[in-house]
Amino acid sequence: MTDEGKVTKYLVGTDEASLLWMNSLGCIEINPWFSRAETPDNPDYCVIDLDPDKHTYDQVVEAARITKDILDAIDVPSYPKTSGSTGMHIYIPLEAKYTYQQSQLFANIIVKLVHRQIPDYTSLERSIAARNGKMYLDFLQNRPGATIAGPYSLRPKPGATVSMPLSWDEVKPGLTTQHFNIHNALGRLKETGDLFHGVLGEGIDLEKTLKKAQTVFK
Repeated sequence: MTDEGKVTKYLVGTDEASLLWMNSLGCIEINPWFSRAETPDNPDYCVIDLDPDKHTYDQVVEAARITKDILDAIDVPSYPKTSGSTGMHIYIPLEAKYTYQQSQLFANIIVKLVHRQIPDYTSLERSIAARNGKMYLDFLQNRPGATIAGPYSLRPKPGATVSMPLSWDEVKPGLTTQHFNIHNALGRLKETGDLFHGVLGEGIDLEKTLKKAQTVFK
């Protein structure tokens, strides 16, 4: 229930039948919360959303690689996927151990470190006008009720692109979101297995991670 007294009901997908029912309603894409019904105030993961404007996808790739380097330096596992549109999403497992506020603050620290390395074409400004055409390093997605295209979700885009999990080896110049679509997604999944399995695995120790970040990024 909201402060205005409005009650909002949300669908909780639990199995294949749930997805088929959503499909019958015309749901092309699936945009889940970051948390589950059992722990709604504690997200399973933190997301860094690379949201370009008129940038090449190679620039998105460069920003993603810099994000990975920063996370690697503080021993934080990360899982990239194409957005299926123009950007890329980088997930960090939390195992529902922290609040949305803590997740957002952590994401804010990371994107500031990324921006420090590539200030010429990235921005931390929420307002589109204030970005001046720069790529938005979005950390504010980490909030209650926010959604983002889920892994393997179709997107209502030309070619029916898919938000596809990647191995970091695939995040390199020449990658495009058009590489993954309704025609090849299932074949790829059979070949690679679920590259996103670790997102719902062991979460990071946030206190330990922040202490290491203070040491590494003085």
